[in-house]
Amino acid sequence: MHQLYQVPGVTLELGWEILVPLIGMVIMFAMAIPIWVTLGFTAVGLLYFTEILPLALFGEALFHGIDAFALIAIPLFILTGDVLVRSGLSNKLLDIAEATMGSLRSGLGTSTVLGCGFFSCISGSDAAGAAAVGRMTYNRLIERGYPRTYACALIASGSCTGILIPPSIAYIIIGLILGISASTLFLAAAVPGVMIMISIMITNIVLNRIHGFENSREKFNFQRWAKTVWDGKFALMVPFIILGGIYSGIFTPTEAAAVAVVTTLIIGFLQGTLHLSDFPKMLAASAKVNGVIVPIIAFALPLAQALAALDVPQAFVQGVTELTGDPVAITLLMIGIFIIAGCVMETTPNIVILSPIMLPLAVEIGMDEIHFCILMVTSLGVGFITPPLGLNLFVLSGLTGESILNIAGRAVPFVLAMLTVVLMLAFIPELSLWAL
Repeated sequence: MHQLYQVPGVTLELGWEILVPLIGMVIMFAMAIPIWVTLGFTAVGLLYFTEILPLALFGEALFHGIDAFALIAIPLFILTGDVLVRSGLSNKLLDIAEATMGSLRSGLGTSTVLGCGFFSCISGSDAAGAAAVGRMTYNRLIERGYPRTYACALIASGSCTGILIPPSIAYIIIGLILGISASTLFLAAAVPGVMIMISIMITNIVLNRIHGFENSREKFNFQRWAKTVWDGKFALMVPFIILGGIYSGIFTPTEAAAVAVVTTLIIGFLQGTLHLSDFPKMLAASAKVNGVIVPIIAFALPLAQALAALDVPQAFVQGVTELTGDPVAITLLMIGIFIIAGCVMETTPNIVILSPIMLPLAVEIGMDEIHFCILMVTSLGVGFITPPLGLNLFVLSGLTGESILNIAGRAVPFVLAMLTVVLMLAFIPELSLWAL
């Protein structure tokens, strides 16, 4: 983590000078004040009242915190996803997914989840995947017999893989905060991310068997599948370039993101599906998303540094271990905290604030830091389909006009499936550490 100004050995009791800013933060969250504003005021309040660090250094900390090469990958991956949609390459990926899974009884639903996984291998963003896949598959799912709210829940759940299957913006951020290579995290996250995707597929298949939403009788046709794959070869080339370059050590994640942007642009221009007039819209869309993420990181870092200087992580570890020393109980406690936090706040501030506090507790019970990162991000991923935040629920509700609560009700089986995988990851470390 960027621990710019840390005073070792400083410990303060939990007095008003700490409680007032933290209570103020909770109140501002409840009032729906923008997250970056809330984090900024909380950080300034802690620094001012506790005098743990010079308040004059706050501005410098903001700019130093986001002056990181790894962060350049975020807007580039977002831009790649937008180019993928505008160039029509995302449709090719969905066609490949349907040709692969379409012969199953729940073919289109399972294909939709696989399509979300394909999109995740390129964009690194769950909301972008939910919007893109939702526009392309929602009406087709309805025509195939799926209830409207269930179709929304299926797309929202499948899109959770956006931050779980590499390349993932969440892993870039947690790697930056904890000083861990994003490439290492991408490699470790491959199996857990695919496990989440498969758990959603299996849940959809089971629910189809019970309710009979879809009953495909189409047989698998190898010739059709081969033709579809050949037609979509350029679309498949993009995730192979990104992941192959990163895993082989040819590219850093940031370099892979830049290569992906250039590759998708060239393909789009050569196929005639992109034009120079599309650039302003694509750049504006990428800037808007990046403009939400980066300020949160910038203002959360000084807050995390102030909490570290106040020995909050050490006090938290001591408090928990005094209650119980059982590693299983502590692991379940961490999962509970992550899931609750994911339900009420976005992934980026959760990672920046919670990871420096929770990592010492994980290390205290013998958990590897890579294992911790995978467990944390996967647990937070459940929050994308759970109220009150449930970002993917809001995206699908906005696209379709369906009630968020009705979609959330349909998403409960998928939440349970994801929680099952989270528990497996928690107590089978080899699933996260297989490549180390």
